[in-house]
Amino acid sequence: MATKIRLQRHGRKNYAFYPIVIADSRAPRDGRFIERIGSYNPNTNPATVTLNFERALYWVTVGAQPTDTVRSILSHEGVMLMHHLLGGVKKGAFDQAEAERRFNEWKAKKDAKTANAKATMAQQREATAKQRLEAETAKNKAKAELVAKKKAEAAAAAAAENAEATEAPAEETEAAAE
Repeated sequence: MATKIRLQRHGRKNYAFYPIVIADSRAPRDGRFIERIGSYNPNTNPATVTLNFERALYWVTVGAQPTDTVRSILSHEGVMLMHHLLGGVKKGAFDQAEAERRFNEWKAKKDAKTANAKATMAQQREATAKQRLEAETAKNKAKAELVAKKKAEAAAAAAAENAEATEAPAEETEAAAE
């Protein structure tokens, strides 16, 4: 039986998420599977991957073939590196402690890089939000000035009408008095 590590499609139209499963290669994509080892959600930024590392490593070592997308996910999570390091241990190039040390170094570098990228993205989001707020505040201020100007013009026009209205009866009373 040829086993594959592949993605199953779930979710709705334009918003899919993918369980990572071990399945017989002859089974349908969304059909029967042997074991679910994780999930992949590309809808978040950055994409969210949950993976049972030990089970994924076990299935890779017993010969399950990952699809191209799953291979990249496993590489990103370190499963393929650990499989490679265990091959070096098996050949006698180095011992298990050295393999774990190398893996932990790689994992620490990767985690630091990921944290840095997330912090940079958060700063960019904050900067764009601040720029939008400043632009909106400037627009609101300009609009308030325009409204105040129109109100002042309307008040001046009303005052001029009142002045004319009060002058006209005064002229009529003066003309009547003469």
